[in-house]
Amino acid sequence: MEINTETIISIFLGIGLAASVGFRVFVPLFTLSLASYFNIWELNESWQWIGSLTAVITLGVATIVEIFAYYIPYVDNVLDAIAIPLAAIAGTAVMVSTVADLSPVITWALAIIAGGGTAAAVAGSSGVTRLASTTTTGGITNPIVSTVETGTSVVMSILSIFIPLIAFIFVLIILYIIFRFYKKIKPTQP
Repeated sequence: MEINTETIISIFLGIGLAASVGFRVFVPLFTLSLASYFNIWELNESWQWIGSLTAVITLGVATIVEIFAYYIPYVDNVLDAIAIPLAAIAGTAVMVSTVADLSPVITWALAIIAGGGTAAAVAGSSGVTRLASTTTTGGITNPIVSTVETGTSVVMSILSIFIPLIAFIFVLIILYIIFRFYKKIKPTQP
Protein backbone atom coordinates (compact mmCIF):
# COMPACT_ATOMS: atom_id res chain seq x y z
CA MET A 1 0.00 0.00 0.00
CA GLU A 2 1.43 3.30 -1.09
CA ILE A 3 0.52 6.45 0.81
CA ASN A 4 0.54 9.53 -1.41
CA THR A 5 0.52 13.23 -0.58
CA GLU A 6 -3.25 13.51 -1.05
CA THR A 7 -3.79 10.75 1.53
CA ILE A 8 -1.51 12.45 4.06
CA ILE A 9 -3.23 15.81 3.52
CA SER A 10 -6.64 14.14 3.93
CA ILE A 11 -5.48 12.62 7.23
CA PHE A 12 -4.27 16.03 8.45
CA LEU A 13 -7.61 17.54 7.41
CA GLY A 14 -9.54 14.84 9.26
CA ILE A 15 -7.50 15.21 12.45
CA GLY A 16 -7.79 19.01 12.34
CA LEU A 17 -11.55 18.84 11.93
CA ALA A 18 -11.79 16.18 14.65
CA ALA A 19 -10.00 18.48 17.11
CA SER A 20 -12.32 21.28 16.08
CA VAL A 21 -15.31 19.01 16.79
CA GLY A 22 -14.02 18.77 20.36
CA PHE A 23 -14.71 22.48 20.83
CA ARG A 24 -17.99 22.69 18.89
CA VAL A 25 -19.63 19.66 17.32
CA PHE A 26 -21.37 21.42 14.44
CA VAL A 27 -18.86 24.13 13.41
CA PRO A 28 -16.47 21.73 11.62
CA LEU A 29 -19.32 19.73 10.12
CA PHE A 30 -20.81 22.96 8.75
CA THR A 31 -17.38 24.06 7.47
CA LEU A 32 -16.86 20.71 5.77
CA SER A 33 -20.35 20.93 4.29
CA LEU A 34 -19.58 24.38 2.86
CA ALA A 35 -16.22 23.20 1.53
CA SER A 36 -17.90 20.30 -0.22
CA TYR A 37 -20.80 22.43 -1.49
CA PHE A 38 -18.41 24.95 -3.05
CA ASN A 39 -16.14 22.19 -4.42
CA ILE A 40 -13.19 23.18 -2.24
CA TRP A 41 -12.84 19.66 -0.83
CA GLU A 42 -14.09 16.43 -2.36
CA LEU A 43 -15.54 13.99 0.15
CA ASN A 44 -15.58 10.22 -0.05
CA GLU A 45 -18.34 8.88 -2.26
CA SER A 46 -20.66 7.77 0.55
CA TRP A 47 -20.30 11.15 2.33
CA GLN A 48 -21.05 13.48 -0.58
CA TRP A 49 -24.52 14.19 0.85
CA ILE A 50 -22.77 16.54 3.33
CA GLY A 51 -22.18 18.90 0.41
CA SER A 52 -25.87 19.16 -0.48
CA LEU A 53 -27.78 22.41 0.01
CA THR A 54 -30.05 20.67 2.51
CA ALA A 55 -27.05 19.60 4.60
CA VAL A 56 -25.50 23.09 4.40
CA ILE A 57 -28.72 24.69 5.69
CA THR A 58 -29.34 22.03 8.37
CA LEU A 59 -25.77 22.11 9.66
CA GLY A 60 -25.74 25.92 9.49
CA VAL A 61 -28.83 26.15 11.69
CA ALA A 62 -27.45 23.51 14.09
CA THR A 63 -24.18 25.47 14.31
CA ILE A 64 -25.94 28.72 15.21
CA VAL A 65 -28.14 26.98 17.82
CA GLU A 66 -25.13 25.23 19.37
CA ILE A 67 -23.03 28.42 19.54
CA PHE A 68 -25.80 30.43 21.22
CA ALA A 69 -26.75 27.58 23.58
CA TYR A 70 -23.25 27.68 25.05
CA TYR A 71 -23.94 31.25 26.22
CA ILE A 72 -26.88 30.17 28.40
CA PRO A 73 -25.76 29.54 31.99
CA TYR A 74 -25.97 25.91 33.12
CA VAL A 75 -27.19 24.86 29.66
CA ASP A 76 -23.52 25.06 28.67
CA ASN A 77 -22.62 22.51 31.35
CA VAL A 78 -25.42 20.19 30.23
CA LEU A 79 -24.18 20.46 26.66
CA ASP A 80 -20.68 19.55 27.83
CA ALA A 81 -22.06 16.39 29.41
CA ILE A 82 -23.39 15.17 26.05
CA ALA A 83 -20.65 16.76 23.94
CA ILE A 84 -17.97 14.14 24.65
CA PRO A 85 -19.79 11.14 23.13
CA LEU A 86 -21.17 13.32 20.33
CA ALA A 87 -17.69 14.71 19.64
CA ALA A 88 -16.23 11.20 19.49
CA ILE A 89 -18.87 10.16 16.96
CA ALA A 90 -18.57 13.36 14.92
CA GLY A 91 -14.75 13.24 15.05
CA THR A 92 -14.85 9.69 13.71
CA ALA A 93 -17.34 10.72 11.01
CA VAL A 94 -15.32 13.71 9.73
CA MET A 95 -12.21 11.57 9.61
CA VAL A 96 -13.96 8.81 7.63
CA SER A 97 -15.51 11.34 5.25
CA THR A 98 -12.21 13.03 4.40
CA VAL A 99 -9.55 10.28 4.30
CA ALA A 100 -8.62 9.37 0.75
CA ASP A 101 -7.05 6.28 -0.84
CA LEU A 102 -6.85 3.96 2.16
CA SER A 103 -8.50 0.60 2.68
CA PRO A 104 -11.75 0.70 4.66
CA VAL A 105 -10.16 -1.17 7.58
CA ILE A 106 -7.31 1.33 7.91
CA THR A 107 -9.65 4.28 7.31
CA TRP A 108 -12.05 3.20 10.08
CA ALA A 109 -9.25 2.33 12.50
CA LEU A 110 -7.64 5.72 11.90
CA ALA A 111 -11.01 7.46 12.16
CA ILE A 112 -11.89 5.84 15.48
CA ILE A 113 -8.47 6.28 17.06
CA ALA A 114 -7.25 9.59 15.63
CA GLY A 115 -10.59 11.22 14.79
CA GLY A 116 -12.79 10.07 17.64
CA GLY A 117 -9.95 10.02 20.16
CA THR A 118 -8.78 13.53 19.35
CA ALA A 119 -12.32 14.92 19.45
CA ALA A 120 -13.09 13.20 22.76
CA ALA A 121 -9.83 14.42 24.35
CA VAL A 122 -10.48 18.01 23.31
CA ALA A 123 -14.16 17.86 24.33
CA GLY A 124 -13.25 16.37 27.70
CA SER A 125 -10.70 19.06 28.48
CA SER A 126 -13.12 21.71 27.27
CA GLY A 127 -15.79 20.39 29.64
CA VAL A 128 -13.34 20.39 32.56
CA THR A 129 -12.39 24.00 31.75
CA ARG A 130 -16.03 25.09 31.76
CA LEU A 131 -16.75 23.18 34.96
CA ALA A 132 -13.77 24.88 36.63
CA SER A 133 -15.01 28.23 35.35
CA THR A 134 -18.50 27.54 36.73
CA THR A 135 -17.29 26.44 40.15
CA THR A 136 -14.68 29.18 40.63
CA THR A 137 -16.62 32.15 39.24
CA GLY A 138 -20.24 31.00 39.48
CA GLY A 139 -20.36 30.86 35.69
CA ILE A 140 -19.48 34.53 35.17
CA THR A 141 -16.49 33.66 32.96
CA ASN A 142 -18.29 30.92 31.03
CA PRO A 143 -19.16 33.26 28.12
CA ILE A 144 -15.44 34.00 27.74
CA VAL A 145 -14.68 30.26 27.71
CA SER A 146 -17.47 29.75 25.15
CA THR A 147 -16.15 32.53 22.92
CA VAL A 148 -12.61 31.12 23.00
CA GLU A 149 -13.88 27.61 22.23
CA THR A 150 -16.07 28.78 19.35
CA GLY A 151 -13.27 30.92 17.95
CA THR A 152 -10.81 28.04 18.20
CA SER A 153 -13.27 25.72 16.48
CA VAL A 154 -13.83 28.19 13.64
CA VAL A 155 -10.11 28.88 13.15
CA MET A 156 -9.20 25.18 13.34
CA SER A 157 -11.96 24.28 10.88
CA ILE A 158 -10.86 26.89 8.35
CA LEU A 159 -7.18 25.97 8.75
CA SER A 160 -8.06 22.30 8.33
CA ILE A 161 -9.78 22.98 5.01
CA PHE A 162 -7.21 25.39 3.55
CA ILE A 163 -3.90 24.54 5.31
CA PRO A 164 -4.26 21.02 6.77
CA LEU A 165 -0.59 20.71 7.78
CA ILE A 166 -0.77 23.84 9.98
CA ALA A 167 -4.04 22.59 11.49
CA PHE A 168 -2.35 19.27 12.31
CA ILE A 169 0.54 21.10 14.01
CA PHE A 170 -1.99 23.10 16.06
CA VAL A 171 -3.70 19.84 17.05
CA LEU A 172 -0.39 18.50 18.34
CA ILE A 173 0.07 21.71 20.34
CA ILE A 174 -3.49 21.48 21.74
CA LEU A 175 -2.99 17.83 22.71
CA TYR A 176 0.33 18.70 24.38
CA ILE A 177 -1.38 21.47 26.39
CA ILE A 178 -4.13 19.04 27.43
CA PHE A 179 -1.50 16.48 28.47
CA ARG A 180 0.39 19.08 30.52
CA PHE A 181 -2.86 20.31 32.11
CA TYR A 182 -3.93 16.85 33.20
CA LYS A 183 -0.44 16.01 34.41
CA LYS A 184 -0.49 19.16 36.54
CA ILE A 185 -3.89 18.45 38.16
CA LYS A 186 -3.30 14.72 38.63
CA PRO A 187 -2.53 13.97 42.27
CA THR A 188 1.01 12.73 42.80
CA GLN A 189 1.50 9.23 44.15
CA PRO A 190 3.80 8.91 47.21
